[in-house]
Amino acid sequence: MLEALDADAVRSWSRAAVAALAVHRAEIDALNVFPVPDSDTGSNLLTTLRAADAELAQSGAADAPAALAALAAGAAQGALGNSGFIVSQVLRGLADAAAAAGRWDAASLAAGLDVGATLARAAVVSPTEGTVLSVARAAAAGARGGGLGDVVSGAVLAADAALQQTPAQLAELAAAGVVDAGGRGLLVVLAALARTVTGVEPELTPVLVPAGAVERRREQGAPEFGFEVQYLLAADGAADDAVVKLRHRLAELGDSVAVVATGEGAWNVHVHVNDVGAAIEAGLEAGRPHQIGVVRFADEAVPALEPAGAAAVVAVAPGPGLAHLFAAEGVVVVEGGADDLPSVDEVAAAIRATGAAELVLLPNAARARAVAEAAADRVRAEGVRALVVPTRSPVQGLAAVAVHDPARRFDDDVVAMAEAAAATRYAELVIAPAEALTAVGICQPGDVLGLIDGEVVEIGRGLLAVAFGLVDRLLAVGAELMTIVVGADAPERSGELIEAHVRERAPFTDVAVYEGGQPDQPVIIGVE
Repeated sequence: MLEALDADAVRSWSRAAVAALAVHRAEIDALNVFPVPDSDTGSNLLTTLRAADAELAQSGAADAPAALAALAAGAAQGALGNSGFIVSQVLRGLADAAAAAGRWDAASLAAGLDVGATLARAAVVSPTEGTVLSVARAAAAGARGGGLGDVVSGAVLAADAALQQTPAQLAELAAAGVVDAGGRGLLVVLAALARTVTGVEPELTPVLVPAGAVERRREQGAPEFGFEVQYLLAADGAADDAVVKLRHRLAELGDSVAVVATGEGAWNVHVHVNDVGAAIEAGLEAGRPHQIGVVRFADEAVPALEPAGAAAVVAVAPGPGLAHLFAAEGVVVVEGGADDLPSVDEVAAAIRATGAAELVLLPNAARARAVAEAAADRVRAEGVRALVVPTRSPVQGLAAVAVHDPARRFDDDVVAMAEAAAATRYAELVIAPAEALTAVGICQPGDVLGLIDGEVVEIGRGLLAVAFGLVDRLLAVGAELMTIVVGADAPERSGELIEAHVRERAPFTDVAVYEGGQPDQPVIIGVE
């Protein structure tokens, strides 16, 4: 069990949180009845955490405080909706406490949750009990114990208990028979942190979505305000005074007001109003609004609740060997890879061909995720419940398939698959097509690039030398199982030689070598 988290652990948590929110998005959307039953809390939180994860991936942070700072900055910049704003402030509290302590251990985690709960409440003009704010405060109060595992487990346990109490605190939740959607989202994020620290999935109270919960809430009458307005604000040197005035003006115009800092002189602004123009004009008085988004609540669709039927798995796979590995596990395969993406039509057709009412999509490449999401959105409109587990490499997809159990409850199975994928680090060798600046220097055309989790960490001329360097880096943080997938353009005996190197350096690590046949990556390596 970890006693302090480094930058790699923060990255693991970030990926696990995104994966978990992707799994629970539809459920959280269906819980969303307050402050407006617009069924988008899960989607907003997923967008917020994806923005945070993207910023972290680009930051090159070398320690936990720097990694948390990048995570918080990305979340604040990309936050959507009330819950997205609030969770971004919880992350900011964690980052501030870790920066003050110089490390992220039990004490700074507990302090960070306390700071985050305070910042979250301050970001909202009219805090309401029975929402994510109550869950955040409970998590901070429960973060007690001697070690990091005790602190994070206590926070999750307290947050779970607080979530179950939200219907007793908020009449709208009680009327719909649901817990707070934003609080559920924060709990999912904290549970991913507990899994990262302890290696054990925390037991959470099952959440049920009563049939017609959102529809019943809508029947009580239209919300007082008809529009959600959000924009980024670039303010001048007098930003503090201008932002205070902006908060007050927006509070006069509507509710659900949140204004959070995203950087020096920059703010993310959110409000529910009837007068969209006045909300934007208020921003003009404070600075320069940009990236303005307006949503009319009446246009928001009510999500379909969970259908019954057999579940399936659809995966994107580059190369005949990888396609065979997935197909051997009963997975429906769509051919394609990072440099040869399948179309949305192809993926949607593969989904329809399964005849399944519920299924999991494994994109297996970062660039393929957008295609998978678009295909999932398309078939959802046809009544299919399609969830995307955001695997960024085929080895993460293989790890997810390895724990897939069709006999298990669908949601539980998807969580298990997402956790297995998130716990798998991936490395890959690619050939540089042109001169470029990387995190470790300038590469020339024909250089062999070694990447770990999507970031260049090695540059060399010899494929095996770079592969050995990647293996040594991966083994340095521990590995129970290493999977090596050899591509179509790899030199003869590459897999055999890399396997021998692993066995020499780590004789107790299990090694599996496969001929993947992928065209764009001579070698892919996965570590669990």
